[in-house]
Amino acid sequence: GVDVIMLNAVDAKAIAPAVKKAQAAGIVVAAFDVSAPGADVTVMTNNVKAGETACQYLVDHTGGKGDYVILNGPASSSILERVKGCKDVLAKHPDIKILSDDQNAEGSRDGGLKVFQSLLTRFDKIDAVFAINDPTAIGAQLAAKQLNRSEFIFTAVDGAPDIEKELASGASMIKASASQDPYVMAGQSLQMAAEVLAGKKPAEATVLLDPQLITADNLKDYKGWTAAPL
Repeated sequence: GVDVIMLNAVDAKAIAPAVKKAQAAGIVVAAFDVSAPGADVTVMTNNVKAGETACQYLVDHTGGKGDYVILNGPASSSILERVKGCKDVLAKHPDIKILSDDQNAEGSRDGGLKVFQSLLTRFDKIDAVFAINDPTAIGAQLAAKQLNRSEFIFTAVDGAPDIEKELASGASMIKASASQDPYVMAGQSLQMAAEVLAGKKPAEATVLLDPQLITADNLKDYKGWTAAPL
């Protein structure tokens, strides 16, 4: 039989009945990266803080003004919280106008490419772009290159290996990414699930990990996505 289910939910609401069913069968449900209602334990990035950090960089580098785009994604808890964090920061600056924040780029390179192509056609001037994850930003940057547009800067969330290459290149429009560590999230979630299975209740059922803003300036000190021992 199954003792533990490790869960990375795309749709938190849709997964809730399955979580209850598993728990009714005596299975420990451990969520990581994305919250799942009712999960026994959850380990994830502080996604509100990730959105705040990434968008504060944009604010600082545009003088707190200009035309902004938020490249959104699927309605998972992580993405909703990143967008909330970003908007909380932007709302403090009345000279910032959000041109678009409701386009779902699906969290993928292809989605970022297609959605940003459309937005570049609609808007003649964009100053800053927040992408909900690194693949979206990389796809959107490709769209910008194809249309010979480079008047804006991007930030994103993940700190993935591909974004390390972008930051190291010195030629990328992507200037920063709020990092998260999937190895640590999954490993810590599994460790907590094992404790629950052994009858030990965790001090905190939900653990939020602070993101680090990765830029070209601090890239050399970034350990990246590296598997951590349990």
